[in-house]
Amino acid sequence: MSVKAISDYITQPKDTVANFNGMQVVYVHWAKHLMYCSPFAFLVSPDMTLAGFFAEVLRPAIKDHPDSTRVDFMEAQWLLNGQGFSPTPEAALLAQGIDHKSMLTLTTPGLSGINGCAS
Repeated sequence: MSVKAISDYITQPKDTVANFNGMQVVYVHWAKHLMYCSPFAFLVSPDMTLAGFFAEVLRPAIKDHPDSTRVDFMEAQWLLNGQGFSPTPEAALLAQGIDHKSMLTLTTPGLSGINGCAS
């Protein structure tokens, strides 16, 4: 059902990067691994390296999944906001275009999830 405003509706979004005290939100979706029903949302420094993000943030977040120890983040396939992405581990997130509310999609060929559900 559509809605028609009867007056001008002006609002200021509360989730802009200016409201995160120098941090940014980054989303990560592990494609086809349905133990995690939605993308993760991480609050991270834009100056964090991608290697640091993988080791300190993403790896601990997925540690309970049976495939997690076999994930090679550098050999995985990545999308950044729906576009192909080749990560540079030593570069900062922001320097690679990973900014506030970016979505990284991780695909791990050869890892078939719990009971093969990701194949």
